[in-house]
Amino acid sequence: MGRAAQHYAQRDGLRGAAFRLRAAVYRGDGPAVVDLLRGDGADDDSLQLAGDGVIAAVMQRVDGAAELARDLVVGLRRRGWDGDDELADQLEAQLGSGPAAMLHALPVDLEELAGILEGDPLSVGGRIDIRTGAVWAKAAIEYALETGEEDEDTADDPERWLAVHGEGSREGYRDMELFIASVEDPGRAERLAIAIRGRGAFRRFKDDLARSRGELERWHTFSAERQRGRARSWLASAGYRVLPVDHRDS
Repeated sequence: MGRAAQHYAQRDGLRGAAFRLRAAVYRGDGPAVVDLLRGDGADDDSLQLAGDGVIAAVMQRVDGAAELARDLVVGLRRRGWDGDDELADQLEAQLGSGPAAMLHALPVDLEELAGILEGDPLSVGGRIDIRTGAVWAKAAIEYALETGEEDEDTADDPERWLAVHGEGSREGYRDMELFIASVEDPGRAERLAIAIRGRGAFRRFKDDLARSRGELERWHTFSAERQRGRARSWLASAGYRVLPVDHRDS
């Protein structure tokens, strides 16, 4: 597994099947994705992640991938989160059951894109290299300019860079509200609802969730899925779709 995939999995506290699915999707390992999803399929909080892996599997002509793709399209259309329709459209186009996408294919890491799209307005934002799909955070751009590794005259060249302007933390707050609505324990749900009031809401929310390892892991999976969908939606609005990359030999 690449270091980026290890970092994401460790950061999010993912374990078991969710960890293996994320690693397989990062590698672009279609056969592994199909093996993991065969039987029960993807759960409702992993449709975006699974969809990227299944697209790779369809492109690699893995047995069983087309059936999984059709099931995912149904699940995505029914759920209707940000980015779900865009992913369903891409799956259908890959299957040949829908119109070919008019979006340019770009090998972008959606989790990295989400990281510069959302969060503290003072630190988010950056750009995407439209030749390679590499995501540059604002701090990396500033460092390259300060060290002379990059010329200020070409730093904003639209022929190479797609600017990403941070969108703040509003959607992240909405994610917490939606997650609280899914908590089955009334007492915990009430504590979490109180925790997200006022400044410091994100910290208090996570501190409270940390009392229950299972709920904390469920939150990380839920949040990552929501962010992935929003990143996909943003990318589509800019004229691009995600191109899976095969890292199995790297």
